[in-house]
Amino acid sequence: MVTVIVVAAIGYVLGSIPTGIWLGKLVRGIDLREHGSKSMGATNVFRVLGWKLAVVALIIDVAKGFLAAFAGSRINLGDIAMTSYQLALIGGIAAVAGHLFPLFANFKGGKGIATGAGLLLFLAPLELGFAVLVFILTVLICRYVSLGSLLAATFFAVSIILERFYLRYPHGGEMVAFAILIFVLVLMTHRSNIKRLMEGNENRFGAKK
Repeated sequence: MVTVIVVAAIGYVLGSIPTGIWLGKLVRGIDLREHGSKSMGATNVFRVLGWKLAVVALIIDVAKGFLAAFAGSRINLGDIAMTSYQLALIGGIAAVAGHLFPLFANFKGGKGIATGAGLLLFLAPLELGFAVLVFILTVLICRYVSLGSLLAATFFAVSIILERFYLRYPHGGEMVAFAILIFVLVLMTHRSNIKRLMEGNENRFGAKK
């Protein structure tokens, strides 16, 4: 049990790094949560601070999930019978939780998309690659980052389920459950975006607010 606590703690601390907030304060002396869409994610960093810092924020946020999963896969104190895959999943999920409720930002974080992508980059890189392609095409065509995130999460969950139950890929039940969890999480954290999409006033990528 100590192994799980250590893995989860490392993942949570990594995920709690509020990249966008720290970049905003360091570069412009502002709290990103008070500008643009009031999110600390890379999209709002782009809107408020520019594309260069948005790329930095995106890379760091993805790295948080990847490193948490990697660390989890390498830590086992011998006190629990869990595979490295399962421990990587625990570490990555803890990182996503840290991004949603960051220790270093009064527990008010972002939507966890990039950090979750970092975890998936470690566990399911092929499926993630296609999901990212869906995201990119959606944003290029419609210029809605939120819609891209929703469709990418849907594609990932459906692909994992189809691979597991119809194509007989060796995905464990944990991955199926996590894919569904990611889909539900994206729906929950994008409730306001879904409402704005339905009303036709969602923010378009590249538009200044």
